[in-house]
Amino acid sequence: MALVNIGVVGLGAAGRAFVPAILKHPGFRLAAVAEPVEATRAEMLTRHDASGYASVAAMLEHPGLDAVYIATPTDLHPGHVLLALAEGKHVLVEKPMAAELSQARAMVAAASAAGVVLLVGHSHSYDLPIKKMREIITGGTLGSVRMVNTWCFTDWMHRPRRIEELDASQGGGVTYRQGSHQFDIIRLLCGGMAKSVRAKTFDWDKKRSGIGAHVAYLDFVDGAAATAVYNGYGRFSSMDLGFDVSEWGLMQPPQDRPQRQHCASPEAELLAKQLRAKTAIPEGAPYQPFFGVTLVSCEGGDIRQSPKGLFVYSEEGRVEIELPTKCSPRDLVLAEFHDAITGAAPALHDGRWGLANLEVCAAAISSSASGQDVLLKEQIAAPSGMARV
Repeated sequence: MALVNIGVVGLGAAGRAFVPAILKHPGFRLAAVAEPVEATRAEMLTRHDASGYASVAAMLEHPGLDAVYIATPTDLHPGHVLLALAEGKHVLVEKPMAAELSQARAMVAAASAAGVVLLVGHSHSYDLPIKKMREIITGGTLGSVRMVNTWCFTDWMHRPRRIEELDASQGGGVTYRQGSHQFDIIRLLCGGMAKSVRAKTFDWDKKRSGIGAHVAYLDFVDGAAATAVYNGYGRFSSMDLGFDVSEWGLMQPPQDRPQRQHCASPEAELLAKQLRAKTAIPEGAPYQPFFGVTLVSCEGGDIRQSPKGLFVYSEEGRVEIELPTKCSPRDLVLAEFHDAITGAAPALHDGRWGLANLEVCAAAISSSASGQDVLLKEQIAAPSGMARV
């Protein structure tokens, strides 16, 4: 297997979550990190023999570097991605890929000009149950997909946050940060070609101002329809609808769930965020991940997640399809990235796909402001192939 030397930019929760997956994948070598905190750079050198740099530009000069994973705040993505693309590096960037469509278009164009891979993730559309749903749909055994409904209720708004993470103009708030997951899932399952969006976003906690909830309706070119509901205010949990299984596949009955956090100052908020970054996303779990509940309705049956995989409902009754837990969602992201870099399989979640998902996020916010449907222009069809696992 071809060895790809990869660097990581930013070691918050997302960046740290990818380190074990990079170390586990036989096709990647963690060669370098770019991180402003000196102690974190020293930790990466001691534990993983990864060279540390204080800036992205310096890391890009690391000898033999082939690819970069960018896990910095959303508002920094465009600058960091364009720097890496200009140096001819393959890029994996966290979702959402940018705060504005014009920035995302520039990133897509730069990747095309450089002839390198631009991949957008992690998104929960990489989760194995969602990938299996897509496989069942494209297999045709249940007929065409007609509806997809996804609900997610979390405490996202009351976790430790930087101010920028709540500012929609900088790609913050629930619709950009969590809607990115939902709209990616919906577009994948419905074939990609969304036609229009009608949505309502909400900001109902003035002590924690920002878009904290939304409900969105997506209409698709082929007649399919979908809804996405997200509430990040932390009272009801969608784990109560999903067998007590968490977003990352852990069993968490109500008494074991984290409580809503209240920080007294920006300094306390930052400290809590730094501490949470080290433990927020587990390396593995005994159950399948549950990013809320997703229910697919096809002409000949329905599909939803189960703790072990999927429940499929048809004229023959309910059947459970069990799926392996050996691969975390991050493992699946890296499998797609490596396949795309080496030419083993084309990327699904490439820059154009990420741009189309970002368009839905922006359209949902615009629709809420105008009270009107928003027509979409950047949508592309989902390819039939999926990355190998």
